Amino acid sequence: MKTKLLLFFSTLLLLSSCTSNKNSKEFINETSGRYFFNADEVIEVHFKNAELFLRWRNSDLKPLKVNDSTFYAKELNEKLIFIPSEKKIKLAEKREHEGEKFTFLKLKEREKTPSEYLAENNYEMALKGYLAIKKRDSLSPVIRQRSLNRTGYRLLANDETEKAILVFKINTQLYPKSSNTYDSLGDAYRKAKDTIKAIENYKKALGINPENRSSKRNLERLTKAKTNE
Repeated sequence: MKTKLLLFFSTLLLLSSCTSNKNSKEFINETSGRYFFNADEVIEVHFKNAELFLRWRNSDLKPLKVNDSTFYAKELNEKLIFIPSEKKIKLAEKREHEGEKFTFLKLKEREKTPSEYLAENNYEMALKGYLAIKKRDSLSPVIRQRSLNRTGYRLLANDETEKAILVFKINTQLYPKSSNTYDSLGDAYRKAKDTIKAIENYKKALGINPENRSSKRNLERLTKAKTNE
């Protein structure tokens, strides 16, 4: 295995030494921009002094140029093949992919990921994006109920209550038959001191699962407090 890896890197270095790191203006114009790395994450292609860089997860990556359309990103351990005419990047096939094909499609101008819309408190566009992901792939890790719930509670813990409410609202739309999603939304409204909406969502949670102890307990407390006002 080590011998094969050494041969692979030696070949890449040999190819790159015969290839200019600079890219043509046409290639730069056609490939610059943001691409979907996954359903809710982007990888950005940009250039410095005509050399290609990738912006990914808050890091600048400097891929090794193999030829005019192919680059090797060691951080990803992948060869990226640019297809400007189709506005996409595809990963070169390799044994680890087990026959799967991976493609990164270019985002349209001003297009954003659902989480980016959410960061701007744009609930409608964020919801639209997450529903589109669910339609394409209902098992996508991006829209897992538990993951969104954890995100919501993390926001609550950081006192970002309004954002947490948006996340929990989206979760209720993605999973309308889940008692837990409404219970969580009730918790967020309770922290926001919106008693009416908190009670409304705890009741919805109990309507789906009458044995939801968290919703029962919180509903009793809020109802009692409201009665004593």
